[in-house]
Amino acid sequence: MILRGSQRGGARQLATHLLNDRDNDHIVVDDLRGFVAGDLYGAMAEAQAIAKGTRCRECVFSLSLNPPKDAIVVSREAFYAAADRAGEILGLSDQPRAVVIHEKNGHMHAHVVWSRIDPQEMKAINLPFFKNKLNELSKELYLEHGWELPDGHKANGWKNPLNFTLAEWQQAKRLDLDPREIKQIFRETWQQSDNLSSFRNALEDHGYYLAKGDRRGVVAVDINGEVLSVARWAGVKAKDTAQRLHGFESLPGVDEVRGQLRQKLSKQLQGFIAEDRQTKREEMKPLRADLEKMVADHRAERARLLKGQSDRWAKENADRAARLRTGLGKVMDVLTGRLFAVRRANEQEAYQGYLRDRAQREQLFTAQMKERRGLQSRIEAMQGRHRQERMRLARQIASAWRPTPSPERDRAGPDHQRKRTRDFDLDL
Repeated sequence: MILRGSQRGGARQLATHLLNDRDNDHIVVDDLRGFVAGDLYGAMAEAQAIAKGTRCRECVFSLSLNPPKDAIVVSREAFYAAADRAGEILGLSDQPRAVVIHEKNGHMHAHVVWSRIDPQEMKAINLPFFKNKLNELSKELYLEHGWELPDGHKANGWKNPLNFTLAEWQQAKRLDLDPREIKQIFRETWQQSDNLSSFRNALEDHGYYLAKGDRRGVVAVDINGEVLSVARWAGVKAKDTAQRLHGFESLPGVDEVRGQLRQKLSKQLQGFIAEDRQTKREEMKPLRADLEKMVADHRAERARLLKGQSDRWAKENADRAARLRTGLGKVMDVLTGRLFAVRRANEQEAYQGYLRDRAQREQLFTAQMKERRGLQSRIEAMQGRHRQERMRLARQIASAWRPTPSPERDRAGPDHQRKRTRDFDLDL
């Protein structure tokens, strides 16, 4: 499974993020170990309070464990085993930790948070080369579970041309596009171009317009005015962009390009884009409604199961307690040894009941996730179609803004060009 870890401060804000039920179907705080508090907020506040006695600003280490998307349902034991191994290689095995299980889009993933502060020494535990250690463990977990290795773990190296950072993902999310598609466009146009002019024309065919950035050198502006760093999305170094795109200093600024795009994007085109987005939202509404109903039904079903198990557990505890006599009967049971036999029987029965309840919960969770995956596949199929249509629309608009050059129009002068633009807008 993919392991992504980071040292961070703001432990209480992290608790708020982990308990966000808006973006997750189900959330379970599955384990709190080594904390005095009995809830996640209290545990994170406790870690942050202890860190105030030190100079450490990043008092916790957060690790996410994500199985591959096409993997079968991964058991909680597998998550715990991976968390234990990660804690061991990082030197955090004896530290207080919290485990939170998330279910989203029909898949389960986990978050583990350790406190970095050693309460005996009152100093933060150093975590050297933790990224390399987690990468090695991640590859081992893929091989042990028989999952197909991602490109980053294959023998050709750790680099994946489609890897993107959190900032890139959030930026693409605002554009309603898949960041992998955007990165692919920039990489392909970069590989196919050898100078500023060819790269600029190739990007404009996809709806991205080059501009001179304030701090990022060469940037691209999309039809919504979103600014994207060429070096980041093309996966190259900034100095390489400066060398290949020689003369980029003459490019217009971001604000100027945005102004040009606003002029080119007529009200009719804006209305068409808005109508297209509204149509896609309407198409998604039935699936969204089915998703909301399924999540609500699953939560209610889990609540009923937990209440039934709690009531049964209380009744079984009462029955076990009734087997222990009091008064003179307890004295006789101690003398005859019956008391100890009854206690052992009660302990075994309680443990078997715990295993039974856990198996029932796992069975229900697995069935619900399979049902959720079926709906998620329909949602992703529609989202994929919408992304393709959106990219196609962007290319059409880009080609409309940049008409095919003609010698007659170039010789005709600016008046003819202005008239051609007005006629074209009316046609649209």
